[in-house]
Amino acid sequence: MQHGTAGDVPSVGAFADRADAGRRLAARLHHLGPARPVVLGLPRGGVPVAAEVARVLAAPLDVVLVRKLGVPGRPELAVGAVGEGGVRVVNEEVRRAAHVDAHTLATLESHERDVLDRQAAEAGSRGRRPVPLEGRCVLIVDDGIATGSTAAAACAVVRARGACRVVLAAPVAPSRSLARLSSVADELDAVHVPEGFVAIGQWYRDFSQTTEALVWALLSAGDDGYGRTHGYHQ
Repeated sequence: MQHGTAGDVPSVGAFADRADAGRRLAARLHHLGPARPVVLGLPRGGVPVAAEVARVLAAPLDVVLVRKLGVPGRPELAVGAVGEGGVRVVNEEVRRAAHVDAHTLATLESHERDVLDRQAAEAGSRGRRPVPLEGRCVLIVDDGIATGSTAAAACAVVRARGACRVVLAAPVAPSRSLARLSSVADELDAVHVPEGFVAIGQWYRDFSQTTEALVWALLSAGDDGYGRTHGYHQ
């Protein structure tokens, strides 16, 4: 397991934007090159970060479909997450603290599963097939980790799809969340690992929303470029 620089509290923002964060994260991940990993970004914000990592590692780029279950009224706070294949993760500590009852949780899950279904259908309509993960090292990348619920769901999804090794990486992740995720990932890495953590956005000078169009453009670039050059193209 690897961690990043502990105890950091940015005053302006440690990263210019997601692309900058991806390049800085990639610099920590060169050791994975011989493992020929598949790089999976968490939509949407994790994809620009993952694209830079995939470019540096000359690896295939794809997405792992997971959806955060945001606390009503505080959507940035995850009470859990759901993923493709029926994966479901609930953070009981957050659920109790936010007073999210079973009915509310079920409603959140139903809504987010509908979104997952639409995303999968959109990928199918564009002719995209998931990169096979059976027996592969899989590197899951997000633009930051907060509670870790979506990251945990992503790890469960790729395990179910046959990954033999799961690496989870992000530009920033609080030490408490990394400790919790150590049971679901074989390796963890982050550029910054703060003790005092408020929000992922505080670490970026530009944390504007990632558009769906950008996600598809980055995935298409990965199909046509770095993954194919090293024999990864499916």
